[in-house]
Amino acid sequence: MRGAVVWTREFEAPRPAGRAGPARQTGAEWPVLPDGCMDLLWTEGRLLVAGPDTRPYVPGGAPARWAGVRLPPGTAPALLGVPAHELRDRRVDLADLWPAARVRRLTARIDTAADPAGALETLAVERAAETRPPDPLLTEVAAALDAGRTVSATADSLGIGARTLHRRSRAAFGYGPKTLARILRLQRALRAGARGASPAEIASHTGYADQAHLTRELRALTGMTPGRLFRHREPVPSRAA
Repeated sequence: MRGAVVWTREFEAPRPAGRAGPARQTGAEWPVLPDGCMDLLWTEGRLLVAGPDTRPYVPGGAPARWAGVRLPPGTAPALLGVPAHELRDRRVDLADLWPAARVRRLTARIDTAADPAGALETLAVERAAETRPPDPLLTEVAAALDAGRTVSATADSLGIGARTLHRRSRAAFGYGPKTLARILRLQRALRAGARGASPAEIASHTGYADQAHLTRELRALTGMTPGRLFRHREPVPSRAA
């Protein structure tokens, strides 16, 4: 599927400090940050959906192996058959959205596959073939906002009113266009930070009014300061529950 990303992740139990060297940091200890996407998730015996986040989410639970298909902004509702705003900031079992018997069969198929991530991708591709494609107008909305255009300029360029844009954005992205713009700007800031840009450079180049504005937005969306956030260089693609 265009724009989708298949990922795998294995969360291990943290090793206590003082046993065999320093404490081991695991991906599960680092929060999943808002990115505008939704994920179809597999872990042994379960299929889940991660809805669009507006705040950091810290994976928990026992050590486990995970696979996921990350669906770009606006593309998941058509595939799942559920408006995105119903899943905002939630992790739900796929059986809550689709017939339970079908989900049990799909789960068993992926559990026994030699490559669970590949089997999960096949499931997503098969489902996409059964459903209507995502609304191309919403794809344009996401692209315009990711390019730094304002919400009003985006609505004007697409010839739709502000209320219509808000309503359709909630269904496609899980929230209104202003929130989507903030989250996409956050992702631009994270990419710039990963390249080694300073907070001042990040603020200047990714659409923040100034460094203080950047700091406020990072705290609001990630719960972290720029210093802590940009010291973390390891990408953590998982949205595990």
